[in-house]
Amino acid sequence: MKFGFIGTNWITDRLIASGASIEDFEPYSVYSRTMDKAKAFGDKHALKYCTDDLEAFLNDPELEAVYIATPNYIHHEQAIKALQHNKHVLCEKPVTINSENLKAILNAEQDSDGLFLEAMKNLYAPSFEKVKFWLETIGPVRHINFHYHQYSSRYDKYKEGIIENAFKPELGNGAMMDIGVYTISPLIDLFGTPESIQVSHLKLSSGADAHGSILCQYEDKVANLNYSKIVDSHLPSEIIGERGIIIIDKISAPNVVQLLNRQNEVVETFESPNPPMSYELDHFINTVKANDKVASKVAFKHETSIQMMQMIDTLKTMQALRF
Repeated sequence: MKFGFIGTNWITDRLIASGASIEDFEPYSVYSRTMDKAKAFGDKHALKYCTDDLEAFLNDPELEAVYIATPNYIHHEQAIKALQHNKHVLCEKPVTINSENLKAILNAEQDSDGLFLEAMKNLYAPSFEKVKFWLETIGPVRHINFHYHQYSSRYDKYKEGIIENAFKPELGNGAMMDIGVYTISPLIDLFGTPESIQVSHLKLSSGADAHGSILCQYEDKVANLNYSKIVDSHLPSEIIGERGIIIIDKISAPNVVQLLNRQNEVVETFESPNPPMSYELDHFINTVKANDKVASKVAFKHETSIQMMQMIDTLKTMQALRF
C-alpha cells in the first residue's frame, strides 16, 4: 500500500521505521508547506514524490493512504480533504481538538471510498488485547491507575523563554492532548465513559496545561489518570480487581504486561516485541484490505474516539483551556 505523509517531524520518521518489517507498507510520497522540507524528507526516506502542493499530492492516482502528523488543530481539515479525494487516512492522535471536528471527519468518511483510523498506538498492541482478556480473571475491577509522565525535550527552552509548539495551546497542544490522551483512550476502550469526572491541573504562563490528574467515577469502580509534560515518572499502570491485578509497563505503548493473583504472585507475563507503531500500521493496512466499511468502524474503534473527544470537550471546559 503506497503511503503519503503530511508532516515531516520525528513521529513520521518513527512510523516509517516501524513499518520496515510490514510487507504491504510502501513509503511513497510527502507533502510539506515548503519544497525544501518536502525534498529533505523525501531524500532521507527515498520517497518517489515530494511536493508543496497539497492538491497535487492528493490527486496522485498512485497514492492509496495518507498518514497525518501535523499540529492537532489542523488534523480535521487535512483528514477531510484526503477523504474527499478517496484516500485512506491514518491520523496521529489526538484525532482533532473537539468532538464536532471528529463528527465532520466521520461524515466525510461515510461519503468517501477511503477509511479513517485514529493512530492511538496503545490500543492495537497485542499486550493491550491480553489485558482485555485478563479482565474477567481479576474481576470485578474496582480501581484503575493509569500514569504517563514524560519530561518534554522542549521544556528547558520554555524555561528560557522560548515557547515551541509543544507548549502553544493555540495549536491544540499541551499535556492533556499530547500525553493525557494515552490514559483517557484505553480507559474508555476498556470500561466506557465515566459517570462523572473531576480534574486538577497546572497551567503554564503560555496557557498550555503542563500536567494533570483526572478522577473518574463509575458505578462500581474508580479510575485515576495522571499525566505530565514537565516531570518524569517510571511508575507502571495497573488495573486492580477483587481477584488480582494487571500491571502494564507503559500505558502509552504497552510492551510487557503481567497478571498477578491476590498474593502478588506473577501468574502470567506477556510481551509485545515489535515497535509499538507497527501494530497500528499493520492493523490499518489489513482492515483496509478487507474492504468492509461497516466492520471497519468497529475495527478502527470509532466509538472510542468519539467518547474520548466528548470527554476532552468536558475537560477543556473544566480547565478553561482555549483551543
